[in-house]
Amino acid sequence: MSTLISGYKMSGLAMGLMMLTAASSAQAAEGELIRHKLPNSDFPISLAVEVPANKTVVHLSGQVPTVIDEKADPNSLKAFGTIEEQTVSTLKAVEKSLESLNLTMGDVYRMQVFLVAEEGKVDFSGFMKGYTQFFGTKEQPNLPVRSAVEVAALVNPGWLIEIEVSAVRP
Repeated sequence: MSTLISGYKMSGLAMGLMMLTAASSAQAAEGELIRHKLPNSDFPISLAVEVPANKTVVHLSGQVPTVIDEKADPNSLKAFGTIEEQTVSTLKAVEKSLESLNLTMGDVYRMQVFLVAEEGKVDFSGFMKGYTQFFGTKEQPNLPVRSAVEVAALVNPGWLIEIEVSAVRP
């Protein structure tokens, strides 16, 4: 199907892209953050996020897990728990830091995750179980762009994760 606009013949796809671009431009002009969904995917991250020039961007330092077993050696996995438990405690630390700056998890637009492999393999599924408690939920649907990388080790041998986030002040 094609449409004639201002003397130009446009396909349905071109019309769709033009309308999407016009909608994004209108949002950007209003100073709104624009989150682009991953096409044909329900994976809980954004393909891209556009930050309007007039917004304040806040970068948090890396956050790490908190101790969940006070009786365990403070340099052990037992002290910090599984990757899912460490992800949840780390994201709670991120949430607390954001709140101290009058921001929320919904304001996060970018995330970088450092993961340590246990027994030669990163437990990505355990990480995702923790991550999806904070992002892509009914209460907090805003999805950041995200990268997740495996590192050889973190400062404490009991840590399996460190997370950095960037947020936009609404």
